Amino acid sequence: MQTATAGALLVLNAGSSSVKFALYDVDDAERLERTAQGEVEGIGTRPRLRVHGATPGDAVERPLAGADGVDHRGAIAAIRAWLHEHRRGTRLVAVGHRVVHGGPQHAEPARVDAALLAALERLVPLAPLHQPHNLAAIRAILADAPDLPQVACFDTAFHRTQPPVAQTFALPRALTDELRRYGFHGLSYEYISTLLPTLAPHLADGRVVVAHLGNGASLCAMRAGRSVATTMGLTALDGLPMGTRCGALDPGVLLYLMDQRGMDARAIEHLLYEQSGLLGLSGISNDMRALLASDDPQARAAVDVFVYRIGREIGSLAAALGGLDGLVFTAGIGEHAETIRARVCRDAAWLGIELDEAANRAGGPCLSTARSAVSAWVVPTDENLMIARHTLRLVRTPRPSD
Repeated sequence: MQTATAGALLVLNAGSSSVKFALYDVDDAERLERTAQGEVEGIGTRPRLRVHGATPGDAVERPLAGADGVDHRGAIAAIRAWLHEHRRGTRLVAVGHRVVHGGPQHAEPARVDAALLAALERLVPLAPLHQPHNLAAIRAILADAPDLPQVACFDTAFHRTQPPVAQTFALPRALTDELRRYGFHGLSYEYISTLLPTLAPHLADGRVVVAHLGNGASLCAMRAGRSVATTMGLTALDGLPMGTRCGALDPGVLLYLMDQRGMDARAIEHLLYEQSGLLGLSGISNDMRALLASDDPQARAAVDVFVYRIGREIGSLAAALGGLDGLVFTAGIGEHAETIRARVCRDAAWLGIELDEAANRAGGPCLSTARSAVSAWVVPTDENLMIARHTLRLVRTPRPSD
Protein backbone atom coordinates (compact mmCIF):
# COMPACT_ATOMS: atom_id res chain seq x y z
CA MET A 1 0.00 0.00 0.00
CA GLN A 2 1.55 3.23 -1.14
CA THR A 3 -0.74 5.79 0.42
CA ALA A 4 -0.11 7.27 3.83
CA THR A 5 -1.07 5.25 6.87
CA ALA A 6 -3.75 6.94 8.99
CA GLY A 7 -3.47 4.48 11.85
CA ALA A 8 -3.94 0.83 12.64
CA LEU A 9 -6.64 -1.50 13.93
CA LEU A 10 -5.98 -4.42 16.24
CA VAL A 11 -8.35 -7.39 16.05
CA LEU A 12 -8.44 -9.81 18.99
CA ASN A 13 -9.97 -13.26 19.23
CA ALA A 14 -9.50 -14.53 22.77
CA GLY A 15 -9.96 -18.15 23.75
CA SER A 16 -9.40 -20.07 26.97
CA SER A 17 -5.67 -20.68 26.42
CA SER A 18 -4.82 -18.32 23.56
CA VAL A 19 -5.30 -14.82 22.23
CA LYS A 20 -5.13 -14.59 18.45
CA PHE A 21 -4.67 -11.23 16.81
CA ALA A 22 -4.40 -9.45 13.49
CA LEU A 23 -3.06 -5.98 12.79
CA TYR A 24 -4.47 -3.87 9.95
CA ASP A 25 -3.08 -0.61 8.63
CA VAL A 26 -5.69 1.95 7.63
CA ASP A 27 -4.70 4.37 4.88
CA ASP A 28 -6.08 7.86 4.23
CA ALA A 29 -8.74 6.35 1.98
CA GLU A 30 -9.78 4.08 4.85
CA ARG A 31 -8.65 0.92 3.10
CA LEU A 32 -7.49 -1.98 5.25
CA GLU A 33 -4.29 -3.96 4.79
CA ARG A 34 -3.33 -6.78 7.14
CA THR A 35 0.30 -6.31 8.10
CA ALA A 36 0.73 -8.88 10.87
CA GLN A 37 -1.02 -11.71 12.63
CA GLY A 38 -0.17 -14.07 15.43
CA GLU A 39 -1.15 -15.35 18.83
CA VAL A 40 -0.17 -15.88 22.39
CA GLU A 41 -0.79 -19.56 23.01
CA GLY A 42 -0.43 -21.74 26.09
CA ILE A 43 -1.91 -19.23 28.55
CA GLY A 44 -1.72 -20.78 32.00
CA THR A 45 0.83 -23.40 30.98
CA ARG A 46 3.74 -22.47 28.69
CA PRO A 47 2.78 -19.21 27.00
CA ARG A 48 4.53 -18.31 23.76
CA LEU A 49 4.18 -15.35 21.44
CA ARG A 50 4.12 -16.15 17.72
CA VAL A 51 3.89 -13.40 15.13
CA HIS A 52 3.97 -13.49 11.34
CA GLY A 53 4.48 -10.07 9.81
CA ALA A 54 4.67 -8.49 6.41
CA THR A 55 8.49 -8.49 6.57
CA PRO A 56 10.90 -11.14 7.90
CA GLY A 57 11.98 -8.78 10.67
CA ASP A 58 8.46 -8.79 12.08
CA ALA A 59 8.45 -12.54 12.75
CA VAL A 60 8.66 -13.54 16.40
CA GLU A 61 8.45 -16.81 18.27
CA ARG A 62 9.45 -16.69 21.91
CA PRO A 63 8.33 -17.87 25.33
CA LEU A 64 6.87 -15.33 27.70
CA ALA A 65 8.55 -14.82 31.04
CA GLY A 66 6.69 -15.56 34.22
CA ALA A 67 4.62 -18.36 32.76
CA ASP A 68 2.52 -18.91 35.88
CA GLY A 69 1.43 -15.29 35.93
CA VAL A 70 0.51 -14.82 32.26
CA ASP A 71 -3.24 -14.38 31.95
CA HIS A 72 -5.23 -12.69 29.18
CA ARG A 73 -4.07 -9.26 30.33
CA GLY A 74 -0.46 -10.45 30.22
CA ALA A 75 -1.01 -11.97 26.78
CA ILE A 76 -2.38 -8.72 25.40
CA ALA A 77 0.45 -6.79 27.05
CA ALA A 78 2.89 -9.05 25.16
CA ILE A 79 1.11 -8.34 21.88
CA ARG A 80 1.22 -4.59 22.53
CA ALA A 81 4.90 -4.83 23.49
CA TRP A 82 5.58 -6.50 20.13
CA LEU A 83 3.63 -3.71 18.46
CA HIS A 84 5.75 -1.08 20.22
CA GLU A 85 8.95 -2.89 19.33
CA HIS A 86 8.22 -3.66 15.68
CA ARG A 87 5.70 -0.97 14.78
CA ARG A 88 7.15 1.99 16.64
CA GLY A 89 5.12 5.06 15.80
CA THR A 90 2.01 3.09 14.80
CA ARG A 91 -1.10 4.74 16.19
CA LEU A 92 -3.82 2.31 17.20
CA VAL A 93 -7.19 3.87 16.43
CA ALA A 94 -9.34 1.03 17.81
CA VAL A 95 -9.50 -2.61 18.86
CA GLY A 96 -12.11 -4.98 17.46
CA HIS A 97 -13.11 -8.13 19.33
CA ARG A 98 -14.82 -11.33 18.35
CA VAL A 99 -17.52 -11.86 20.98
CA VAL A 100 -19.35 -15.14 20.60
CA HIS A 101 -22.72 -14.22 22.11
CA GLY A 102 -24.57 -10.96 21.65
CA GLY A 103 -27.95 -12.14 22.91
CA PRO A 104 -31.30 -11.04 21.45
CA GLN A 105 -30.57 -7.31 21.51
CA HIS A 106 -27.56 -7.09 19.23
CA ALA A 107 -28.04 -7.51 15.50
CA GLU A 108 -25.03 -5.30 14.76
CA PRO A 109 -21.52 -4.77 16.18
CA ALA A 110 -21.41 -2.26 19.02
CA ARG A 111 -19.01 0.17 20.69
CA VAL A 112 -17.96 -1.14 24.08
CA ASP A 113 -19.10 0.77 27.16
CA ALA A 114 -19.94 -0.20 30.74
CA ALA A 115 -23.56 -1.03 29.95
CA LEU A 116 -22.63 -3.29 27.04
CA LEU A 117 -19.98 -5.07 29.07
CA ALA A 118 -22.48 -5.77 31.85
CA ALA A 119 -25.04 -7.09 29.35
CA LEU A 120 -22.48 -9.40 27.76
CA GLU A 121 -21.43 -10.70 31.16
CA ARG A 122 -25.00 -11.93 31.71
CA LEU A 123 -24.67 -14.10 28.59
CA VAL A 124 -21.72 -16.12 29.94
CA PRO A 125 -23.91 -19.14 30.81
CA LEU A 126 -24.90 -19.40 27.13
CA ALA A 127 -21.28 -19.57 25.91
CA PRO A 128 -19.18 -20.73 28.87
CA LEU A 129 -16.18 -21.81 26.78
CA HIS A 130 -15.94 -18.55 24.85
CA GLN A 131 -17.66 -15.54 26.39
CA PRO A 132 -15.57 -15.20 29.58
CA HIS A 133 -12.36 -15.08 27.56
CA ASN A 134 -13.77 -12.66 24.98
CA LEU A 135 -14.69 -10.33 27.84
CA ALA A 136 -11.33 -10.82 29.55
CA ALA A 137 -9.63 -9.38 26.46
CA ILE A 138 -11.94 -6.35 26.47
CA ARG A 139 -11.22 -5.72 30.14
CA ALA A 140 -7.49 -6.06 29.57
CA ILE A 141 -7.58 -3.26 27.00
CA LEU A 142 -9.80 -1.16 29.28
CA ALA A 143 -7.30 -1.54 32.11
CA ASP A 144 -4.25 -0.56 30.07
CA ALA A 145 -5.73 1.86 27.51
CA PRO A 146 -9.13 3.05 28.78
CA ASP A 147 -9.49 5.74 26.11
CA LEU A 148 -8.83 3.40 23.18
CA PRO A 149 -12.14 2.70 21.37
CA GLN A 150 -13.22 -0.94 21.38
CA VAL A 151 -15.85 -2.65 19.24
CA ALA A 152 -17.57 -5.95 20.00
CA CYS A 153 -18.50 -8.00 16.93
CA PHE A 154 -20.96 -10.79 17.69
CA ASP A 155 -21.05 -14.26 16.18
CA THR A 156 -24.79 -14.33 16.81
CA ALA A 157 -25.65 -11.04 15.08
CA PHE A 158 -25.81 -12.34 11.49
CA HIS A 159 -28.61 -14.75 12.44
CA ARG A 160 -30.95 -12.12 13.83
CA THR A 161 -32.54 -11.94 10.34
CA GLN A 162 -34.06 -15.39 10.82
CA PRO A 163 -37.86 -15.52 11.01
CA PRO A 164 -39.36 -16.11 14.47
CA VAL A 165 -40.41 -19.65 13.55
CA ALA A 166 -36.75 -20.57 13.01
CA GLN A 167 -35.69 -19.15 16.37
CA THR A 168 -38.42 -20.55 18.60
CA PHE A 169 -38.16 -23.58 20.86
CA ALA A 170 -41.35 -25.51 21.67
CA LEU A 171 -41.21 -24.46 25.33
CA PRO A 172 -43.78 -22.58 27.43
CA ARG A 173 -44.19 -19.02 26.19
CA ALA A 174 -42.90 -17.68 29.50
CA LEU A 175 -39.47 -19.07 28.54
CA THR A 176 -39.23 -18.44 24.80
CA ASP A 177 -38.20 -14.78 25.00
CA GLU A 178 -35.14 -15.81 27.00
CA LEU A 179 -34.47 -19.22 25.45
CA ARG A 180 -34.29 -19.22 21.67
CA ARG A 181 -32.11 -20.33 18.79
CA TYR A 182 -29.34 -17.79 18.28
CA GLY A 183 -26.82 -19.45 15.94
CA PHE A 184 -23.08 -18.81 15.79
CA HIS A 185 -20.15 -18.44 13.35
CA GLY A 186 -22.01 -15.41 12.05
CA LEU A 187 -18.86 -13.40 11.26
CA SER A 188 -17.68 -16.22 9.00
CA TYR A 189 -21.05 -16.48 7.26
CA GLU A 190 -21.26 -12.73 6.84
CA TYR A 191 -17.83 -12.67 5.22
CA ILE A 192 -18.79 -15.42 2.79
CA SER A 193 -21.97 -13.53 1.91
CA THR A 194 -19.91 -10.47 0.94
CA LEU A 195 -17.88 -12.57 -1.53
CA LEU A 196 -20.73 -14.29 -3.36
CA PRO A 197 -21.67 -11.37 -5.64
CA THR A 198 -18.23 -11.47 -7.30
CA LEU A 199 -17.32 -15.13 -6.82
CA ALA A 200 -20.63 -16.66 -7.92
CA PRO A 201 -23.12 -13.94 -8.92
CA HIS A 202 -25.89 -16.48 -9.49
CA LEU A 203 -25.73 -17.34 -5.78
CA ALA A 204 -25.79 -13.78 -4.44
CA ASP A 205 -29.60 -13.69 -4.53
CA GLY A 206 -30.02 -17.45 -4.36
CA ARG A 207 -30.49 -20.25 -1.85
CA VAL A 208 -27.16 -21.26 -0.34
CA VAL A 209 -26.00 -23.53 2.46
CA VAL A 210 -22.61 -22.55 3.88
CA ALA A 211 -20.72 -25.24 5.79
CA HIS A 212 -18.36 -23.74 8.38
CA LEU A 213 -16.44 -26.88 9.26
CA GLY A 214 -13.66 -26.57 11.80
CA ASN A 215 -13.08 -27.60 15.41
CA GLY A 216 -16.38 -25.80 15.86
CA ALA A 217 -18.78 -26.67 13.05
CA SER A 218 -22.15 -25.48 11.87
CA LEU A 219 -24.20 -24.90 8.72
CA CYS A 220 -26.16 -21.82 7.72
CA ALA A 221 -28.98 -21.51 5.19
CA MET A 222 -28.83 -18.15 3.41
CA ARG A 223 -31.28 -16.59 1.01
CA ALA A 224 -30.01 -13.50 -0.82
CA GLY A 225 -27.08 -13.34 1.60
CA ARG A 226 -29.21 -13.31 4.76
CA SER A 227 -29.45 -16.02 7.40
CA VAL A 228 -32.67 -18.04 7.24
CA ALA A 229 -31.75 -20.99 9.49
CA THR A 230 -28.71 -22.51 11.13
CA THR A 231 -27.75 -25.70 12.93
CA MET A 232 -26.61 -24.14 16.22
CA GLY A 233 -29.12 -22.97 18.77
CA LEU A 234 -29.17 -21.34 22.20
CA THR A 235 -25.55 -22.35 22.69
CA ALA A 236 -22.69 -23.48 20.49
CA LEU A 237 -23.38 -27.12 21.43
CA ASP A 238 -26.22 -27.81 19.01
CA GLY A 239 -26.17 -29.16 15.47
CA LEU A 240 -23.18 -30.98 14.05
CA PRO A 241 -20.74 -33.04 16.13
CA MET A 242 -17.58 -30.97 16.48
CA GLY A 243 -14.02 -31.44 17.67
CA THR A 244 -14.98 -31.93 21.32
CA ARG A 245 -18.64 -30.82 21.37
CA CYS A 246 -21.52 -33.25 21.04
CA GLY A 247 -23.83 -31.50 18.58
CA ALA A 248 -27.56 -32.25 18.58
CA LEU A 249 -28.58 -34.39 21.53
CA ASP A 250 -31.85 -35.80 22.81
CA PRO A 251 -32.62 -33.81 26.00
CA GLY A 252 -33.53 -37.13 27.58
CA VAL A 253 -29.81 -37.97 27.57
CA LEU A 254 -29.26 -35.18 30.08
CA LEU A 255 -32.04 -36.46 32.33
CA TYR A 256 -30.55 -39.95 32.16
CA LEU A 257 -27.07 -38.70 33.06
CA MET A 258 -28.45 -36.84 36.05
CA ASP A 259 -30.74 -39.59 37.29
CA GLN A 260 -28.75 -42.72 36.48
CA ARG A 261 -25.15 -41.50 36.54
CA GLY A 262 -25.52 -38.89 39.28
CA MET A 263 -23.87 -36.18 37.16
CA ASP A 264 -24.38 -32.53 38.08
CA ALA A 265 -24.54 -29.55 35.72
CA ARG A 266 -20.80 -28.89 35.74
CA ALA A 267 -19.92 -32.51 35.04
CA ILE A 268 -22.41 -32.61 32.15
CA GLU A 269 -21.08 -29.31 30.82
CA HIS A 270 -17.54 -30.72 30.80
CA LEU A 271 -18.73 -33.91 29.08
CA LEU A 272 -20.68 -32.14 26.33
CA TYR A 273 -18.25 -29.31 25.61
CA GLU A 274 -14.87 -30.95 26.08
CA GLN A 275 -15.11 -34.76 25.96
CA SER A 276 -17.57 -35.44 23.16
CA GLY A 277 -17.67 -34.90 19.38
CA LEU A 278 -14.87 -36.34 17.27
CA LEU A 279 -12.68 -36.81 20.33
CA GLY A 280 -15.32 -38.72 22.25
CA LEU A 281 -16.39 -40.87 19.29
CA SER A 282 -12.86 -41.80 18.23
CA GLY A 283 -11.11 -41.92 21.57
CA ILE A 284 -8.09 -40.68 19.60
CA SER A 285 -8.23 -37.00 18.64
CA ASN A 286 -10.42 -34.01 17.93
CA ASP A 287 -8.23 -33.19 14.89
CA MET A 288 -9.79 -34.28 11.60
CA ARG A 289 -6.34 -34.60 10.03
CA ALA A 290 -5.35 -37.23 12.60
CA LEU A 291 -8.61 -39.11 12.14
CA LEU A 292 -8.36 -39.19 8.36
CA ALA A 293 -4.77 -40.47 8.60
CA SER A 294 -5.68 -43.20 11.10
CA ASP A 295 -6.53 -46.84 10.32
CA ASP A 296 -8.33 -47.23 13.64
CA PRO A 297 -11.97 -48.29 13.11
CA GLN A 298 -13.13 -45.83 15.76
CA ALA A 299 -11.47 -42.98 13.87
CA ARG A 300 -13.30 -44.01 10.72
CA ALA A 301 -16.55 -44.29 12.66
CA ALA A 302 -16.14 -40.74 14.03
CA VAL A 303 -15.61 -39.38 10.53
CA ASP A 304 -18.63 -41.33 9.29
CA VAL A 305 -20.86 -39.77 11.97
CA PHE A 306 -19.54 -36.29 11.12
CA VAL A 307 -20.25 -36.70 7.39
CA TYR A 308 -23.64 -38.30 8.01
CA ARG A 309 -24.77 -35.47 10.24
CA ILE A 310 -23.66 -32.87 7.71
CA GLY A 311 -25.70 -34.63 5.03
CA ARG A 312 -28.80 -34.74 7.21
CA GLU A 313 -28.51 -31.08 8.14
CA ILE A 314 -27.98 -29.99 4.54
CA GLY A 315 -31.26 -31.70 3.71
CA SER A 316 -33.00 -29.92 6.58
CA LEU A 317 -31.66 -26.51 5.57
CA ALA A 318 -32.51 -27.09 1.90
CA ALA A 319 -36.07 -27.74 3.06
CA ALA A 320 -36.04 -24.48 5.03
CA LEU A 321 -34.91 -22.68 1.88
CA GLY A 322 -37.39 -24.41 -0.41
CA GLY A 323 -34.58 -25.75 -2.57
CA LEU A 324 -30.87 -25.25 -3.06
CA ASP A 325 -28.73 -23.34 -5.56
CA GLY A 326 -25.29 -23.66 -3.98
CA LEU A 327 -23.19 -25.28 -1.26
CA VAL A 328 -20.11 -23.49 0.11
CA PHE A 329 -17.40 -25.08 2.29
CA THR A 330 -15.25 -22.93 4.56
CA ALA A 331 -13.10 -22.98 7.75
CA GLY A 332 -10.30 -25.42 8.55
CA ILE A 333 -11.90 -28.74 7.58
CA GLY A 334 -14.04 -27.24 4.85
CA GLU A 335 -11.09 -25.50 3.22
CA HIS A 336 -8.49 -28.27 3.53
CA ALA A 337 -10.11 -31.71 3.86
CA GLU A 338 -10.87 -32.71 0.29
CA THR A 339 -12.02 -36.15 1.46
CA ILE A 340 -14.74 -34.63 3.63
CA ARG A 341 -15.85 -32.27 0.85
CA ALA A 342 -16.04 -35.16 -1.63
CA ARG A 343 -18.08 -37.35 0.68
CA VAL A 344 -20.50 -34.55 1.55
CA CYS A 345 -21.00 -33.65 -2.11
CA ARG A 346 -21.57 -37.26 -3.12
CA ASP A 347 -24.14 -37.68 -0.34
CA ALA A 348 -25.87 -34.51 -1.61
CA ALA A 349 -26.11 -35.76 -5.20
CA TRP A 350 -29.87 -36.13 -4.68
CA LEU A 351 -30.05 -32.34 -4.37
CA GLY A 352 -28.38 -31.90 -7.75
CA ILE A 353 -24.68 -31.60 -6.85
CA GLU A 354 -22.30 -33.28 -9.27
CA LEU A 355 -18.76 -33.22 -7.93
CA ASP A 356 -15.78 -32.46 -10.17
CA GLU A 357 -13.22 -34.78 -8.56
CA ALA A 358 -10.21 -33.03 -10.12
CA ALA A 359 -11.43 -29.58 -9.08
CA ASN A 360 -11.96 -30.82 -5.54
CA ARG A 361 -8.43 -32.24 -5.37
CA ALA A 362 -7.12 -28.89 -6.64
CA GLY A 363 -9.00 -27.01 -3.92
CA GLY A 364 -11.58 -25.29 -6.12
CA PRO A 365 -12.84 -22.65 -5.80
CA CYS A 366 -15.65 -24.30 -7.82
CA LEU A 367 -15.99 -27.99 -6.94
CA SER A 368 -18.89 -28.96 -9.19
CA THR A 369 -19.13 -29.81 -12.86
CA ALA A 370 -20.51 -27.36 -15.42
CA ARG A 371 -23.70 -29.41 -15.73
CA SER A 372 -24.31 -29.63 -11.97
CA ALA A 373 -27.77 -28.31 -11.10
CA VAL A 374 -26.44 -27.10 -7.74
CA SER A 375 -22.94 -25.62 -7.64
CA ALA A 376 -20.43 -26.41 -4.89
CA TRP A 377 -17.58 -24.17 -3.77
CA VAL A 378 -14.74 -23.88 -1.31
CA VAL A 379 -14.11 -20.33 -0.05
CA PRO A 380 -11.56 -19.36 2.64
CA THR A 381 -13.18 -17.37 5.40
CA ASP A 382 -11.71 -14.28 7.06
CA GLU A 383 -13.48 -13.40 10.29
CA ASN A 384 -10.68 -11.02 11.29
CA LEU A 385 -11.18 -8.87 8.20
CA MET A 386 -14.93 -8.79 8.87
CA ILE A 387 -14.23 -7.58 12.41
CA ALA A 388 -11.78 -4.97 11.12
CA ARG A 389 -14.33 -3.64 8.65
CA HIS A 390 -17.01 -3.34 11.32
CA THR A 391 -14.60 -1.74 13.76
CA LEU A 392 -13.43 0.86 11.26
CA ARG A 393 -17.00 1.72 10.29
CA LEU A 394 -18.07 2.22 13.88
CA VAL A 395 -15.10 4.30 15.02
CA ARG A 396 -15.49 6.51 11.95
CA THR A 397 -19.22 7.04 12.68
CA PRO A 398 -19.86 9.76 15.26
CA ARG A 399 -21.96 8.64 18.21
CA PRO A 400 -25.01 10.75 19.21
CA SER A 401 -23.12 12.03 22.25
CA ASP A 402 -19.99 12.95 20.27
